[in-house]
Amino acid sequence: MGLNALKHGQWAKGLSLLLSEIVFFAWIGLTGFSSIKALSNLGLIKKKQVIYDASQGVYVTKQPDSSVLILLFGLLALMVVIGFIWLYIVNLRSVRKNYVLERDHEHILTNKEELANLFDERLHITLMTIPVLGIFLFTILPTVFMISMAFTNYDRQHPIGFSWTGFKAFGNVLSGDLAGTFFPVLGWTLIWAVAATATTFFFGVLLALLIESKGIKHKGFWRTIFVLVWAVPQFVSLLMMAQFLDYQGAFNAILMNLHLISSPIHFIDNQATPWVARITVIFVNMWIGIPVSMLVSTAIIQNLPQDQVEAAKIDGANAIQIFKSITFPQILFVMAPSLIQQFIGNINNFNVIYLLTGGAPMNNNYNGAGSTDLLVTWLYNLTFGQEQRYNASAVLGILIFILSATVSLIAYRRTNAFKEG
Repeated sequence: MGLNALKHGQWAKGLSLLLSEIVFFAWIGLTGFSSIKALSNLGLIKKKQVIYDASQGVYVTKQPDSSVLILLFGLLALMVVIGFIWLYIVNLRSVRKNYVLERDHEHILTNKEELANLFDERLHITLMTIPVLGIFLFTILPTVFMISMAFTNYDRQHPIGFSWTGFKAFGNVLSGDLAGTFFPVLGWTLIWAVAATATTFFFGVLLALLIESKGIKHKGFWRTIFVLVWAVPQFVSLLMMAQFLDYQGAFNAILMNLHLISSPIHFIDNQATPWVARITVIFVNMWIGIPVSMLVSTAIIQNLPQDQVEAAKIDGANAIQIFKSITFPQILFVMAPSLIQQFIGNINNFNVIYLLTGGAPMNNNYNGAGSTDLLVTWLYNLTFGQEQRYNASAVLGILIFILSATVSLIAYRRTNAFKEG
């Protein structure tokens, strides 16, 4: 690699390619090959062993091999190999380009022209090099690492040395001991995502229409009041609402002072009934999410063609008919991709559930989850709770991704924005 570039005086490219090849083969011989080979078994020693060392006449304790590091460095080695293959293809393209130029008696770029080209025609490649490396190291590698965990027995019983188990972890989640938790939690996750998205969108649109109605004064003031709810950091709002809705919180005190209830209600603690807790988190999410939909809807409403509205009024249409046939369809047309994004975000809405209820009330029929837990919060509980079933958590991560990707692709392809785009 690089010899053809050196032959034509392209020293920077030639030396870079040649040194890359030398370093790669030196690395693959020293550690790379062994790292890839170790992926086959993730280490030979799975448990702590005490063996007798005849040469020293003493018993020696051997710790289990760290399968986590073996898996991580093995995957990193595979990525380096893939990167080198790509670099080799770049080298072949460079050789072919120089061959064609030489055959056709055309000018071949000199070393100085090659370097200048990196900051001219190929500036985008130069600028994207570091970001792409960052994506590989901090996004692709952790993602592949997490996916790989799903095919092992990495859990509390195998915290250091673990092995490949194929699709066994998937079986545990879909039909094994976790199936009785997975499907109910999946159902609630979908119900929550639909309810949270629909309520914030619908009431956000209504609020925007109300503020934009004729006769409403100080419109900017009212928008600012509602935007303040969104401007406050979400975790602050959720923690305050958790205190407000506590069994001994201000909300229960207000209801009792108004003689609306005779005793405090359990809204979000472990003594709450599941349906009360679930309705509560949906209402709290409305408080946080409606201002966002209101802002987006306001921008759309202010730019709606008024000639259609005026024509409908002349034809005798009332406000409800205008909203149903003109205003709402046009808002939905523009906001459909955003709604899909909000729906996927609500499937993975960790903050609202974790900070407000923590999954409460607990459900004795579930394994490591509460009645308000979503798949993403259950994943967190399996990872950092007493279960420590890392492989099952990885499986849940994969299933959440499949669910989100499938729903978003199907929904987006059915929107008018996609069909007419």
